Amino acid sequence: MTRLQTPPEGISQETLAGLVTEAVQQTLVQHGVLLDAQALVSASALAGSVAAALPFLPPAQRHAIDSFKGDWTALISEFFRMAAEKIATGGPTVSDQASSRVPPETVRLQNIAERAAGLQSMLLEDWAGEVAGSTYLEEKLRIPRSTLHRWQRRGEVVALRKGGRKHVFPLAQFVDGRPVLGMSDVLSAIANPRLAWFWLTRPAPELVGRVPIEMLREDMVADVVRAARTVS
Repeated sequence: MTRLQTPPEGISQETLAGLVTEAVQQTLVQHGVLLDAQALVSASALAGSVAAALPFLPPAQRHAIDSFKGDWTALISEFFRMAAEKIATGGPTVSDQASSRVPPETVRLQNIAERAAGLQSMLLEDWAGEVAGSTYLEEKLRIPRSTLHRWQRRGEVVALRKGGRKHVFPLAQFVDGRPVLGMSDVLSAIANPRLAWFWLTRPAPELVGRVPIEMLREDMVADVVRAARTVS
């Protein structure tokens, strides 16, 4: 029996499910897995429920699961097929069961998830504004490629993937050949660069309708960083 299969002392199954749900949802968002909002919430809630159920099963059932050597994907697919049929014939709905386990923190992430889903169907140029590659930045802004890549590795500049492995850089984030102050703090709060730039370039309710990137260019760093942490 693994340590994960032993219920942590003093924690309920519902609490454990909520913790896993929130962690899964944040991870999917931060790594740019662009599901629609409902799919993101459902997938995270299901992952939390499954992970939390195992430690609380009787020893015989845990042993049976440990000894299973078959196709987990096929087994889970069959489970969902049966669940869908039960729901269609009048059984309890997934939303009714999941709502009691999804913590308020998870619900607050749904707004970000909806924004992420919307970016899927939009061309980069349609929402990100002016962008340029490393060649342009080196020639026009005199930013060496090595410096640009170092900023990118350290999370100090927004780099947006375009096509295969190519990255482009929104021009509005640079002032005097450097990223605006506060950019690294924003990216630390909103790790997904597409979501971060989307938030930075739109009027933010957290900032009374002001555009965060414009405020950063005016050295209003503290207000923007505080709002970014609230959003995240």
